[in-house]
Amino acid sequence: MSNRTKLMLLLGLTIASILFFLLFKLGLHWEYLFSDWDKFTEDSAYAFNKRWYKIIAMVIAGSAIAFSTVIFQTVTHNRILTPSIIGLDWLFLLVQTLLIYFLGGRNYAMISNEWMFVISIGTLVAFSVILFKIMLGKEGRSVYFLLLMGIIMGALFNSLSTFMQVLIDPNEFLIAQDKMFASFNNVQVKLIVWAAIVLVVTCIAFIPFIRYLDVLSLGRDQSVNLGVSYQAVVRISLVVVAILTALSTALVGPITFLGLLVVNLTYEIFKTYKHSVLIIGSILVSIIALAFGQLIVERIFTFSTTLSVIINFIGGIYFIYLLLRGSK
Repeated sequence: MSNRTKLMLLLGLTIASILFFLLFKLGLHWEYLFSDWDKFTEDSAYAFNKRWYKIIAMVIAGSAIAFSTVIFQTVTHNRILTPSIIGLDWLFLLVQTLLIYFLGGRNYAMISNEWMFVISIGTLVAFSVILFKIMLGKEGRSVYFLLLMGIIMGALFNSLSTFMQVLIDPNEFLIAQDKMFASFNNVQVKLIVWAAIVLVVTCIAFIPFIRYLDVLSLGRDQSVNLGVSYQAVVRISLVVVAILTALSTALVGPITFLGLLVVNLTYEIFKTYKHSVLIIGSILVSIIALAFGQLIVERIFTFSTTLSVIINFIGGIYFIYLLLRGSK
């Protein structure tokens, strides 16, 4: 089966999963579908709109996570790493905890969602750019120095956020705890619009560099020999990874293992080196996983858990599987 056929099948499955999520047990009277469209839409307009906003947020977050993970794994030449290793998830939680600690829960709640979105993305991207500048500023430095520093900074941010959470009021701690898990239930419409704009602009700007990823997958020496400006492409790629990771984290919260899960499944489906195929395939797989995962959260667990818990549980098991398979 050709890659184009696989992409078409994945696209069809993605559309089917979106429609299934939107219309499952919606209580629509199907006899009005062709006879009275107004009556058809009025029956469950509120529930349909809520689901519509959720699915758009899933498309944005899933696309950003999948896109960034494919780029990150190519740059690092490692399929068991995700952008969260840089420590952005823990930095996001630390920023939220610091705001709650210094402003208080009441003043924190008064910050508009738009400003919170800008603060979160701005902080994460600024930290990433500074880290990339320091660790990759000198010619010849390996990306693995960046990963090592990212792990150290992530552990530091985790320790600081835990320490600050101990100091704040228990009632305000519940606000900080809510930020630890990704959720699609309270996504704001205005944030969806801004996130979509950032996603589209970033992806379009990076399209000319996708062809270089095919060469980067061969390694540093081969890329340089083939005329690719390795250092420049790596820096641009990592900045795009930081923007997309910050975007998804600020929109719905941290989902650590989603990128690892969907991208490795994409590699299993598409036996190719072409990143134009891998990126599209991983985005489609990510949307399918989020749609069915959210459906499980709502219909089976009845909101007793969050989607990130399920994804991290499955992704953690798959991560152990990848380690065991790699050791053989």
